[in-house]
Amino acid sequence: MHQYVGLIVLFPLIGLLINGLLGWKIKNEKVIGSIGSGAVGLSFALAVAIFIDMLGAAPEQRSHVVELFTWIAAGSFKVSAAYQVDQLSVLMTLVVTGVGFLIHVYSIGYMHGDRSFARFFTYLNLFIFAMLNLVLADNYVLMFLGWEGVGLCSYLLIGFWYQKKFEGVTITWTGDAGNKAFWVNRIGDFAFMLGMFLIFKEFGTLTFNEVMGQADTMAVGNSTVFWITLLLFIGATGKSAQIPLFIWLPDAMAGPTPVSALIHAATMVTAGVYMVARNSALYALAPDTMMVVAIVGAVTAIMAASIGIAQNDIKKVLAYSTVSQLGYMFLALGVGAFTAGIFHVMTHAFFKACLFLGSGSVIHAMHEEQDIRHMGGLKKVMPYTYWTFLISSFAIAGFPPLSGFFSKDEILWKSFADGSPILWFIGAAAALMTAFYMFRMVTLTFEGKPRWADDKHPHESPPSMTIPLIALAALAVVGGFVGVPAVLGGGNAIHQWLHPVFAQAEKTMALPEHHAHTTEYILMAISVAIGVTGWWVGRRMFLKDPNADERIAAKTGFLYRLLARKYFVDEAYDAAVVRPVVKTSDSFLFRFFDVRIIDGIVNGAGALAGWTSRTLRVIQTGVVQNYAALIVVGLVIVLGLIIL
Repeated sequence: MHQYVGLIVLFPLIGLLINGLLGWKIKNEKVIGSIGSGAVGLSFALAVAIFIDMLGAAPEQRSHVVELFTWIAAGSFKVSAAYQVDQLSVLMTLVVTGVGFLIHVYSIGYMHGDRSFARFFTYLNLFIFAMLNLVLADNYVLMFLGWEGVGLCSYLLIGFWYQKKFEGVTITWTGDAGNKAFWVNRIGDFAFMLGMFLIFKEFGTLTFNEVMGQADTMAVGNSTVFWITLLLFIGATGKSAQIPLFIWLPDAMAGPTPVSALIHAATMVTAGVYMVARNSALYALAPDTMMVVAIVGAVTAIMAASIGIAQNDIKKVLAYSTVSQLGYMFLALGVGAFTAGIFHVMTHAFFKACLFLGSGSVIHAMHEEQDIRHMGGLKKVMPYTYWTFLISSFAIAGFPPLSGFFSKDEILWKSFADGSPILWFIGAAAALMTAFYMFRMVTLTFEGKPRWADDKHPHESPPSMTIPLIALAALAVVGGFVGVPAVLGGGNAIHQWLHPVFAQAEKTMALPEHHAHTTEYILMAISVAIGVTGWWVGRRMFLKDPNADERIAAKTGFLYRLLARKYFVDEAYDAAVVRPVVKTSDSFLFRFFDVRIIDGIVNGAGALAGWTSRTLRVIQTGVVQNYAALIVVGLVIVLGLIIL
């Protein structure tokens, strides 16, 4: 079945071409939505078929490269349009197409009546097409094509309602948010390109298998590999919103809610995690980079979680939650727990997509209201949205036996066993904050007395929106059982599945086997206690007093304002980077260099030509005798030069 992998990428391409070229003529929303959703659904069905076929093969026979054609050939440099079918790429493909399909179906109901309905589904299909190229590519160049493709789609979709105002710290319009995402990601993309150049210089190839094969013979601590992995990680901090390039992701909430679910759950933000995992053999050779990855991940996790505590926009809370969860994933990668990081990518896709789509259902019912302080009591009128949202909240808070418990607990355990107690403590503190702000949000949104305005008449969303919510909530319940650890009597199936992909890195790192089950039980119990504590405090505090934030703000003063204003990071970037660049561009590059130097040269050349013309035109008298005299003088001069 693996030879048909090209069709997985082709189906969304066909969908985007049909809707992009003919959508304006089709006009029927059901037809347009069916084409867009069906294209991704076919890709998911084929991915499932390939997965089932791989299950029947021996582990060493599950990896294949399917070459479609030679893409670039210049001297010794050759790149093919080829896809790598192995355990990691197939798992990511299942997540991208499966969750992406549900988001497409949800969008049919959410975007009903939008005048750019066909354009929206065209962009969604393009997003899936780009992401599939990223995760299936067998070389860095094709991966980079998908990498840039999802960046382009994020710009198009975040600013989809480009004429709509957006309440941001340094931006006003949704188009500004799209620009912000585009430019911040260019910084990371430039680093990614430098990493690719170094890879080609060092290994003479940009094909994954050839690079990893040569890496197997290299010594740990190689300086070139350090710079390669560090540059690639800087690229990942852009796409996966880690410090210092995380500032674009919260403002990505300016786009339609299905876009938020697609970016935050199944596609763009997981690209950096996948890229680091795909290069696990290189990162294993660079322990210093691994330390940087772990520290950045841990700091991002706790910083974003603390900001989420003080946010009141339902989508902003989830946005900072995503940044925090991505920090967990990089924490796992940094301590060498590559399987745990990818496991959390999968479970996070389930419950975070459900949470974002649930928030969209709430916003849809509340007629674009997003402030949770103006909600309350919605569980009675929106039962499906409430229960699916609640289940996913328990999952992200790490309640057993939901999916988030298994993946998050494994990350915390690995950070303690293979990292350090400090990393575990930071991760545990972030987990406590996560449980608190999630149930603060659930309580203020769905429980207590209604606090909405009289002109609001909330109601449950249509089946096209609630059915995907139910499916994602079900996945959030059962998705973690593929990673039940041995300490709980499980076989950790996902670890067994991904082991061949990460075997080279695990061999290089030579991490010790851990048999201290007592320690693992204790840490697991602490993890559960943290989730329960966050749930109890968040629910009790805000069920009793929906205005508890005001009381907390009065008592904590600057600390609360610091969290509410997101540590003033946007203001700092604006003051340190944006305004100086704009001012320099205006006063120096434009008014001095462009106007005086560039325009001066151009205008001066024109003035010189005019002066020369005016000077020489005096000899154009129109009198034939004068011209004859000039010819004679010219001949005399020429003859004189020849004689001399």
